[in-house]
Amino acid sequence: MSALHRLQEKITQWKADHEALKSENEQLKTELENVSGSQNEKEAQITQLRRELEEKDAEIEKIIAQVEALLS
Repeated sequence: MSALHRLQEKITQWKADHEALKSENEQLKTELENVSGSQNEKEAQITQLRRELEEKDAEIEKIIAQVEALLS
């Protein structure tokens, strides 16, 4: 096998590897974008739940104050 032939085989293999890596890179980018979108949705949901929790805490404090007033 000549050196030129071996070089051609290596170049062909490197090109195939490069294309496979490019494809994998695109898949990973897409996956990362999907995860990022999902994370944003989760953060929005957490914010909403925290707001609801604060409202419930305020309601509980109000009820406790009313009960204390009735017991006084």
